[in-house]
Amino acid sequence: MRPFQRALAYLGGRAGGRCVLYLAALIASRSDPALKAMRQRLEAAGKPFKVAIIAIARKLLTILNAVARDNKAYT
Repeated sequence: MRPFQRALAYLGGRAGGRCVLYLAALIASRSDPALKAMRQRLEAAGKPFKVAIIAIARKLLTILNAVARDNKAYT
């Protein structure tokens, strides 16, 4: 396989996981008080909507990893 074709083969990545994480971040930014405040702060700073949601998705992923590591519930 040529390098260009190999690069095209990996463009999809983990599309299912990204979609689930994006939707979870979207919902969490509306219902979780801490993440809602983060979204409002980012939007007040002039960040576009999608940039704010992706930042929340990264934060949510960090929270999920910490919950799995510590075996505690998120409150």
